[in-house]
Amino acid sequence: MPSLNYKNLITALASLAIFNGCAMTQTPILDEHFGEAVNAAVAKQTMNPEASLNRDAALGLGGKASKATVDRYHRTFESPPTNTNVFNIGVGTGGSSSGTPVK
Repeated sequence: MPSLNYKNLITALASLAIFNGCAMTQTPILDEHFGEAVNAAVAKQTMNPEASLNRDAALGLGGKASKATVDRYHRTFESPPTNTNVFNIGVGTGGSSSGTPVK
């Protein structure tokens, strides 16, 4: 009977040690600073953090020029681009890259 109590005691102590190891964090310093690198990168990439407070109109292209630019951009999607065979570019032209004929 006494050996059964020792087995229970050892099992209880082992399970407490296992659960204690899972509960404690292994990286307390890293946990305190989690996300600081991302926040620093976002802050460095923000040109004007107070831009939302400025209610003035944005300077730039006028209405007609902006519409023409957007229309030109949309027209680029009307037909698929032509495929060029990259293996034949410059083959058999007889010229060099400088534009002077090879002798």
